[in-house]
Amino acid sequence: MNPSNAQLLQLAIATPLVAALIIALGLPKRFSTKLAAVAFVVPALIGLWLWKEFPAAAGSRYVFQSNVNTGLEIFGISLKLGLNGVSLPMFLLAAIVGLAAGLYALRSGAERLKLYLMLLLVMHGGLLGVFASVNVFFFYFFHELALIPTFIMVGIWGGRDRNYAAMKMTIYLTIGAMLSLIGLIAIYVKSGAGSFDLVSLREALAADPLRVSLQKNIFGLLMFGFGILVSLWPFHTWAPLGYGAAPSSAAMLHAGVLKKFGLYGLIQIALPLLPAGAAWWAWKLALLAGIGNVLVIGFITMAQRDLKQMIGYSSVMHMGYCFLGIACLSTVGAGGVVLLMVAHGLSVALLFLLATSIHHRTHTFDLSEMGGLAQKTPVLAAFFVAATMASIGLPGFANFWGELTVFVSLWHYSPKLTAVAVAGVVISAIYGLRAAARVFFGPPSEHWQKVSAAHPPADMGWGERIPAIILLAALLILGFYPRTVTDGIDHALSRPAGPVTANVSFHH
Repeated sequence: MNPSNAQLLQLAIATPLVAALIIALGLPKRFSTKLAAVAFVVPALIGLWLWKEFPAAAGSRYVFQSNVNTGLEIFGISLKLGLNGVSLPMFLLAAIVGLAAGLYALRSGAERLKLYLMLLLVMHGGLLGVFASVNVFFFYFFHELALIPTFIMVGIWGGRDRNYAAMKMTIYLTIGAMLSLIGLIAIYVKSGAGSFDLVSLREALAADPLRVSLQKNIFGLLMFGFGILVSLWPFHTWAPLGYGAAPSSAAMLHAGVLKKFGLYGLIQIALPLLPAGAAWWAWKLALLAGIGNVLVIGFITMAQRDLKQMIGYSSVMHMGYCFLGIACLSTVGAGGVVLLMVAHGLSVALLFLLATSIHHRTHTFDLSEMGGLAQKTPVLAAFFVAATMASIGLPGFANFWGELTVFVSLWHYSPKLTAVAVAGVVISAIYGLRAAARVFFGPPSEHWQKVSAAHPPADMGWGERIPAIILLAALLILGFYPRTVTDGIDHALSRPAGPVTANVSFHH
C-alpha cells in the first residue's frame, strides 16, 4: 500500500482552499497572486501524477483507489476520498480547467483581484472535492461550496444583465440542488445502510433493492434535480444567460466542470443504485434531451448573434448528447458520456477564454460587428478554429470519440433518436463555422474598422496562449490516444461489482 498517493489527493483539494483562506486573511496583493498561481498549479500536477499511477485494471465502479477515511462518522457522514475509473477523468478535468482558468485570471487585470482569485480558488477546491468524494454527503457539500462563488462572481464582475443573471442562476440552481438533496437523502433513509458512504449504500441495496415504485420516485427527483443543474431542457434558460454575464474564468470553470456534477451523479450514484427507476425514466429523459436539448436548443443556437451567448447555448445543446448516452442504460453509453464530459469541458472552457480574448480586441460580442480579425490576430484565429472544430466533433479531438461512442450506443437504443443526434452535429457545424467565418474571415464591419484604427489589436500574448495551449493540448492528446482515460472507464463500468472495497492503493 502506498499512502503517499492518498496524502497527495488530500493535498490537491486542500491547496486551493487553504490558499483562499490565507488571501482572505489579508495577504498583500503581490504575494496573493504568487500564492494563487501555486495553488492552481499544484492540483494539476497531482492530478497528472495520480492519473499516471492509476492501475489499468482498477476493478469495478465501487473499487476506489487511494482511499482516505477520517474514521469519524456522524449520522452516516464521514470524509472519505477516493478515485475510480469514472471519477479520475473528471478529477483530472477539474484540475486542468482550473489551472487554465486560474492562469487566465491572474492576467485578467480584474478589479479587486484578490477577492476574484480567492473566490476562484474556493470554486476550484470545491470542484476537486466533488469528484474525489466517496461519501455522498460530501459529494453534495463540495458542489455547494463550488457553486456559491459563482453567484458572487457573476454579481460583482459580470457583464450585461449580471444582476438578473445572478438571480436567475440562484433560483434555478437552488431548486435543482434541493431536489437532488431530497433524492440523495431518500436513498440514505430507504436503503437502511445507515451511512452516506457510496460503498455502503451499494452493499445495502445489492442485498435488498428498493421496490420499483420507490426507485421511480427517487430517480425522478435525481433526474430533474441533477437535470436542472446540467441545463436539461426546458429547465435550461439560466445557463446561456449566466454564462453570457459571467466573468471568463468563472464561466470556464462552471460550464467546463461544475455543470458536469449532475451527469456524474447520475452515472456514479443514480444508475447503479436505482436501476429499475432508471429504466422507467430512460425514454422520457431521451425525448427531453433529443428533441429539447439537441434540436430546439440547436436551432436557437443558430439564431444567436452574440458570440458568448452562442457558446452558452451550444453548451446546453451538447449536454443533450450526454443525457442521451445516459438514457441508453448501457456500459458503452455511460462510458461515452464520461469521455464526452471531459472533452466538452475542455473545449467549452477554451471557447469562453477565446471569446473574451476576441472581446478585448473588438470591444463587442456582436458577431455582425466583427470580421477580418484573422489578418490582425492569426494566432487567435488558429486557436478559435481549432476549438470550434473540437466542439463540432472533428476526428483528432477528444469530442469525436465521446460523440461517436454515444451515437453507437444510441443506435442500439433507438435509430430515430440517433438520427436526431446526428442532425445535431450538422447544426453544430453550421453555427460554429459561421461564427468563425464572421469573426475572422468575413469582411471587416464598420465598427471593427473604427476600433482597429483607433486601437490596433495585438495578437494573443503568452498570458492568453499558455492556458489556451493547456486546454488544446489535452483535447488533442485524448483525441489521438483516448485510451489514456477510456481503459479506466471501461474497467469501472463493465466489471461486476464483486467484493466491495475502498481501501486499495495506487500501484505501478
